[in-house]
Amino acid sequence: MEPEASRLDHRIIAGLIVPGSSVLDLGCGGGELLYMLIKDKGARGQGIEIDEQAIYTCVAKGLNVLHGDIDSGLSEYPDSSFDYVILNQSLQQVRHVEPVLADSLRVGKKVIVGFPNFAHYSARLQLFLRGRAPVTASLPYQWYETPNLHFLSISDFFDFCREKAIRVEQREYIGNRGRICRLPNLFAQTGIFLISRLKGE
Repeated sequence: MEPEASRLDHRIIAGLIVPGSSVLDLGCGGGELLYMLIKDKGARGQGIEIDEQAIYTCVAKGLNVLHGDIDSGLSEYPDSSFDYVILNQSLQQVRHVEPVLADSLRVGKKVIVGFPNFAHYSARLQLFLRGRAPVTASLPYQWYETPNLHFLSISDFFDFCREKAIRVEQREYIGNRGRICRLPNLFAQTGIFLISRLKGE
C-alpha cells in the first residue's frame, strides 16, 4: 500500500503552496498532509479536526491541531490570517458548504479544495446499470456508512464558483492512473482547486 505521505493528492497540493507559507488545514485527519507541508515546504501549519483519535495522531507527530467543528465557523481568526486554507476531502462532509467556503476565503488569502467527483464514469455506470449508490476508489463507502453529506461533480463546483464570484486560479485532476487533462468531469476521480475571492467581493 502506498504510504500516506506520498499520496498523489498530497503531492499536488504541496505543489500549489509557496514554501514558507502559513497554512490552516480544515479537517486535517491524522495530519499526514499537514506534516508533509511543514517538513517539505517549510510551512507554518495549524490544523482543525473533530475526531479526537485523529488529534492524538497529529499530536504524536508534533503538529499544532485544535479540536473543532468546521461548521462552527472560523470567527476566532482575523481576515487573511493564513496564506492558504486547505479543505482536502472535507468539503463534502460539512453540513453547510457555502458559509464554510466563505469563511475559508475570508481567513485564507487562497483556499485549496479537494473532493471526490461523483460524476466519474464508474459512479455513473453503477447508478445506470445496477441502480445502486456507487462505491468507487474515491467514494469507498456504502451509502449507510458514508461520511459524505454532499455529492458533487467537478462541473457542479465550477458552477458554484461562478455563481458565488469565486476565482478558480488552478485546477488539477486525478484519475485511475494519475493526473488527467481531458474530460475531467467524466474521468477524474478527484478534483483539486486553488481558489480565491474575486477583487471587490
